[in-house]
Amino acid sequence: MEKKVEGLTIECVQGDITRQEGFDAVVNAANAWLRPGGGVAGAIHRAAGPELEEECRSLAPISPGQAVITGAYRLPNRYIIHCLGPRYGIDEPAAELLAACYRNALRLAEEKGLSSVAFPAISTGAFGYPLQEAAQVAVKTVAELAPSLQSVKRVRFVLHGEEAFRAFSQALEEL
Repeated sequence: MEKKVEGLTIECVQGDITRQEGFDAVVNAANAWLRPGGGVAGAIHRAAGPELEEECRSLAPISPGQAVITGAYRLPNRYIIHCLGPRYGIDEPAAELLAACYRNALRLAEEKGLSSVAFPAISTGAFGYPLQEAAQVAVKTVAELAPSLQSVKRVRFVLHGEEAFRAFSQALEEL
């Protein structure tokens, strides 16, 4: 599933965030301390190698909605952008904090002059954000930023599982 919005290509694929060749950066659905964990954070840290955890130490902790950038080490990308999404029902206003993740990640990508970024479904795993709502916030936020993006020309949502892929594809279709 793919759609062009103001010169930005937004796409949804089902796949593995650690295997996004051809993308300048992948986004980590991080925890506040930027440590390896379960889900996306665990997969990214395992694939990138121990150097990633070392670089992350000096950048932590981060707050919900905040994003920081590191090298990608053993991943096939140049950078990893780490975002702390909101814990649904705890970190409020959840939709604003989730949107801030996407805005701040794309701001960092722009500052580095990157042309492509791959995002997971931030906050939808252990943080409990409902998939349909998260998909709406993510896709809408990225589309709203499209006119202001100078270097970023391609955003991919890399979804783990059929349900997530369907939710994000539907949100993109409804744009």
